[in-house]
Amino acid sequence: MTDVRTEQAYAPGVPRALFSAMRPLQWVKNFLIVVAPAAAGTLTHSTVLRQTAIAFVAFCAISSAVYLLNDVRDREADRRHPKKQFRAIASGRLSTRTAISAALVLLAIGFLLPLAISHPGELLVVLALYVVITLVYIYWIKNVVIVELGAVASGFFLRAYAGAAASHIPVSTWFLVVISFGALLLVVGKRLSELKSGGDVDTRQVLAEYTFKFLESVFTMCATIVVAGYCLWAFDASPTGLSANQDATLPVRLSVVPVVFAVLFIMRSVEAGDGAAPEELLVHNRTVQILVVVWVVLLILGVYL
Repeated sequence: MTDVRTEQAYAPGVPRALFSAMRPLQWVKNFLIVVAPAAAGTLTHSTVLRQTAIAFVAFCAISSAVYLLNDVRDREADRRHPKKQFRAIASGRLSTRTAISAALVLLAIGFLLPLAISHPGELLVVLALYVVITLVYIYWIKNVVIVELGAVASGFFLRAYAGAAASHIPVSTWFLVVISFGALLLVVGKRLSELKSGGDVDTRQVLAEYTFKFLESVFTMCATIVVAGYCLWAFDASPTGLSANQDATLPVRLSVVPVVFAVLFIMRSVEAGDGAAPEELLVHNRTVQILVVVWVVLLILGVYL
């Protein structure tokens, strides 16, 4: 009865509650789709830009759909959480029926949009993998130690790969290494922060399976591989030896600097217990925003100019 009364009381605000449950803040993650075509120097091509934009919107729709399904699945646990209890579904502002219906519509939109690009098969496979892995995570492996880290990290990886799949851009080995371990770095950092801040084991039971020492070791390993992988990509992308156009790739080499500082800043934030929501660093933290801008400028200078 309580849920019904709450839903009726908030009925006029259903569109707002639905939009909130779609977690638009999380769409920031989908900008990873731009990385591959931007690094390849093809983002200025009209066809590539259009196909990248379609992939971005498709991923926004599909990721919002799985967030809705996740909140439906976790609504009882969320009601016991000091912060998550205010989510639209847990608080009763959005009914489970409306959430599931909206999720199905968003899934349909996400899988129909790629049909507007040429040869959408690879992108559709990436989107399908994202949905399958995420649903398996939500309903099964969320509390399976270590495996759940890989499942969450795969979401970042598939976003980055979707940009290449949409425009059929060859992806370098080092790009895959950096994206894979960068994703794992963020996920492990989030778990480490949750553990340090005394995360609620009732709402994330897997936290009881981790120790500080283990997570810190994995976190350091991932940070090392990300920095090394990016350095190898940046210098491999540059011409070897002396040549007339060597200065043109100097900005690409210099882009290592903001990447290293960004990794160090993430490590410092996690150490301070502030890494529970990595996307918030990009949205709210001025230092990270400046590092991203510097990195983007250097890549534009090195790849396009």
